[in-house]
Amino acid sequence: MSTLRAWTVGQRYRRKDDRGFFAPVISRPSRDDARLSFTNVIEAHVLRALRTVHEVRLDYIREAIQFAEAEFGIERLLVSPHLRTGAGLLFVDHYTGLLELSASKQYALREVMRQFLKRIEFDADDRAVEFTPFGRLPESDQEKLISLSPFISFGRAVIRSRGISTRVVAERLDVGEPVEEVMSDFGLSEVEIEEAILYEAAA
Repeated sequence: MSTLRAWTVGQRYRRKDDRGFFAPVISRPSRDDARLSFTNVIEAHVLRALRTVHEVRLDYIREAIQFAEAEFGIERLLVSPHLRTGAGLLFVDHYTGLLELSASKQYALREVMRQFLKRIEFDADDRAVEFTPFGRLPESDQEKLISLSPFISFGRAVIRSRGISTRVVAERLDVGEPVEEVMSDFGLSEVEIEEAILYEAAA
């Protein structure tokens, strides 16, 4: 939670002679309101993957966001459908070149963004309306089991096939109900139950 707050609100830190300020990487709808938009939630998912899974430095990501908007007019880089277009591809080529990344790291960056964009559904106005996070289990990694949408369960994570809240599943198991009973009540598979539990554990 402290990391998410730093990404969205900013954070002060001590330096040798004074205090510095870690500027937010994700822009909230209003600086006076700490609540996040649905788009912010998706941006946090993408940013977390870039940082923890692919170990992309935060200053590179911050610079990329600023550079994409200033030079290519790409707003909200982490969730921009424009990365699918020629301008987006040109940005990635140009920016990775400036960073002097190796060919393998350039490919990895392109692939990360491409894979995440495949999991975001946009409406006609290029607004994100659904996001399906990557699975936690190897056998479910390519499936879209968990879904987040501002139009379903107030944007909370649900099991996509049934619209059942992952939190509800986890809470029933936490009070001691057998997995088989929860699966039967909701009509869920074992993999869906496991994904719901792992999603809530990581939330």
